[in-house]
Amino acid sequence: MNTNKTTIKINNRDLALSNLDKVLYPAANFTKSQILKYYSSIAPYILPHLKGRAMTLKRYPNGVNEDYFFEKRCPAHRPGWLETADIPYGTSKQLNACLVNNLETLVWVENLASIELHVPLCSAKTPLTPDSVVFDLDPGENAGVLECAKVALIIKGLLDNMKLWSAVKTSGKKGLHVYVPLNSGKTTFDDTKNFSRAIAGSMQNNYPGLVTSIMAKTSRDKKVFINWSQNDASKTMVAAYSLRAADKPMASTPLGWKELKAFLKKNDPAGLQFTYSQTLTRAKKNGDLFSAMLDKKQRLPYL
Repeated sequence: MNTNKTTIKINNRDLALSNLDKVLYPAANFTKSQILKYYSSIAPYILPHLKGRAMTLKRYPNGVNEDYFFEKRCPAHRPGWLETADIPYGTSKQLNACLVNNLETLVWVENLASIELHVPLCSAKTPLTPDSVVFDLDPGENAGVLECAKVALIIKGLLDNMKLWSAVKTSGKKGLHVYVPLNSGKTTFDDTKNFSRAIAGSMQNNYPGLVTSIMAKTSRDKKVFINWSQNDASKTMVAAYSLRAADKPMASTPLGWKELKAFLKKNDPAGLQFTYSQTLTRAKKNGDLFSAMLDKKQRLPYL
């Protein structure tokens, strides 16, 4: 194992980095050093979506082809300056989670080979109050991202009729994520789960050949599963701009609705898969297409 080490300074804080030449994406010969460079470059865009949220680290110490593990508790060996928060865990316990509020913390967690960054749909200060609804679109066998695009655009139409603004991003793999910002401070996870489940059920009834709201994988062939159950205090979603563990270093990438429609019209599934470099280029060119998720206030209608 290559144990090359170096120390860098970020905001007057020293960070010891190790194994920088270690290849974590073997098929792409992509190293930990390159992962750190990506996250440092995308930091202005990703950090607002991580700030104040209990981070779940998905760590791949030996690369994307080897075993990984989730780490919800902030590691005990963390530096003293790293911010944490106690959040509910289980029925009566609490868990101390990392808060990735700044660049130095982002670099520190990436030095742990936390390739994927997963966050809940709420802040650590209000762990039982979601600030968004998500429709997690997961294609089954013999379906793909273009089928997800069809479903996403139908959902957008339904939300538009309810006067609800929505945003969409790639999952970084085969799916799409449709978000509805709330930021009202009054919504419960029961509210968001019931809303998403009602939409998913209606979609299944009206588009039975395209959509399922049933979790069983045997029900998903040629269909898109709308995973409404993600709207839960115990669940997390991969953050916008996070890398994903795959053959290539792909990223979960925000989209404009018009370009999603254009990709669908061109029948171009490859166009909806973004490498880390494409995601960074898009962010620098277009800004954060997910920025309204941070402060746009909306209220769910009763369904």
